[in-house]
Amino acid sequence: MTRTFLITGVSSGLGRAFAQGALDAGHTVVGTVRRQDDADAFARSAPGRAHARLLDVTDDKAVFALVEEVEAGIGPIDVLIANAGYGLEGVFEETPQADLRAQFEVNVFGAAATIQAVLPYMRARRAGHIFAVTSMGGLMTVPGLSAYCGSKYALEAIVETVGKEVAGLGIRVTAVEPGSFRTDWAGRSMVRAERSIADYDEVFTPLREARQAASGRQLGDPAKAAAAILRVLGAPDPPAHLVLGSDALRLVAAGRAAVDSDIRAWEDLSRSTDFPDGHQIR
Repeated sequence: MTRTFLITGVSSGLGRAFAQGALDAGHTVVGTVRRQDDADAFARSAPGRAHARLLDVTDDKAVFALVEEVEAGIGPIDVLIANAGYGLEGVFEETPQADLRAQFEVNVFGAAATIQAVLPYMRARRAGHIFAVTSMGGLMTVPGLSAYCGSKYALEAIVETVGKEVAGLGIRVTAVEPGSFRTDWAGRSMVRAERSIADYDEVFTPLREARQAASGRQLGDPAKAAAAILRVLGAPDPPAHLVLGSDALRLVAAGRAAVDSDIRAWEDLSRSTDFPDGHQIR
């Protein structure tokens, strides 16, 4: 069964790997990019099945117009992979508010607009699979990535809720949480806030140096991530959350264990805030 994919951010990294994996499997892919030369390169990768479109995902009208155009001119969108995003590295106190808002505009609102745009069509057909690429940083946190993790946590909540809302409408929804993959995320896809406060050097500097040193030697193989997406696409009961990479498995498990530990340690205090005869949410 061949499908039509819409994948945002296919110029490089995981987005390009997802697109290439789908093309290699015989599917049709509409891939969005920001630059014309990237569009030309993508279209040449599989003439007739690789359709490039220029798109700024923060332009809501453009996002909705693109989905309408694809549905009318190329075919029903069977699979959405909301992948476009970038990293913002910096200590929270040093991160300008404008940079924080820009991070959310792309990573949260851009993905949300794309998901919202395809939903009416998928709902009418009672079919479709939505993937949203978040991060292991959407289920755990790392010092120096507060804006990035915050945006991915927000996207996680939106995607998980949407999955529950459309579960009875034939639409499947999966949040994808990659660990460290061999992409340019730590390179051209990373914005770095300027450093100015020495108090944070001891915590932040080793993390930045380790991230830069690992760039190009990351554990994850993007082609294998693409294969994992295709495997989930064909699964009878796909996951709501797909963690990719053994590093992500380890770090996400540790982060969630820390939350569980706090819940257990303070359970009695949590219960103490109830009215004795209050309504219990089910």
